[in-house]
Amino acid sequence: MNDTPSPEDLVAGLVQLLRVEKRAADVYLGRAQKGGVGRVFGGQVLAQALMAAQGSIPAGKVAHSLHAYFLRGGREGSGIEYRIARDFDGRSFANRRVVAAQENEDGSCTPILNLTASFQTPEDGLEHCDAPMPDVAGPEELKPDIATRRELAEAMGDRLDEAQRAVMLRPRPIEMRTLDQLHWMSREPRSPRAHTWFRTVAALPDDPLLHRAVITYASDYTLLGTSALPHGLSWMRGELVGASLDHAIWFHREARADEWLLYATDAPWSGGGRGFNRGRIFDREGRLVASVAQEGMMRKRRPKKGE
Repeated sequence: MNDTPSPEDLVAGLVQLLRVEKRAADVYLGRAQKGGVGRVFGGQVLAQALMAAQGSIPAGKVAHSLHAYFLRGGREGSGIEYRIARDFDGRSFANRRVVAAQENEDGSCTPILNLTASFQTPEDGLEHCDAPMPDVAGPEELKPDIATRRELAEAMGDRLDEAQRAVMLRPRPIEMRTLDQLHWMSREPRSPRAHTWFRTVAALPDDPLLHRAVITYASDYTLLGTSALPHGLSWMRGELVGASLDHAIWFHREARADEWLLYATDAPWSGGGRGFNRGRIFDREGRLVASVAQEGMMRKRRPKKGE
């Protein structure tokens, strides 16, 4: 019997994960990742918070930007509560604040993320774009994501236990195809730039709000690691300790997350235990879909006694 989920099942699971449940006025619950281990993926919390904020916005306005701070790592296996503050409702723009929190054993709640999102009624305006799409190979010319992860698992050998290997090789709802060597692929210092194509492995519903949430989810992949490239070090090899500190996205135009999008990232600076990273997301027509920025904690890991 083949227990491997189909691409359609994988994407249906992602859709279910990102669709938050309304529990009360301006209170939503985000589901836990099925089979999740350790710390919640930051992209999941960002996407669920955006979906919660969108649930409080009248029809006709769409998110054009979000700015978030990661406060603590969330726990896998537990739902996440999202509480909304309606700070502003104007004719053209609206603003929402979201606090994501998880319940503790004693019944108290611990905030793990603060997010502010701004919404706008679409309109025509002056247009320009001084961000040409990088001239890179298309996704059809690159290795599938699972092949890259298998190579990594083989290279790491006994450094991975069975649980870690299973997580690394499990099927994913988003296919990532990289053109460059990411931080875990090489020990050679290199320019802090990376290019990765991504899309869901099966079609998504025709819901622009959901496509925006999936793009938000995927925007947390590969970004922080860009600032590690000049140093030849990797979180995957246990050489770095790090965590995302903040995350910002500006949505420039509608795009489908089930069609190939190019994520071009660069890191112009690192220092003081932090790395600063930027991202640009393009569609296949070369149009700039979204811009991303993130700063993360990045420290060289100190060997433990006896290592």
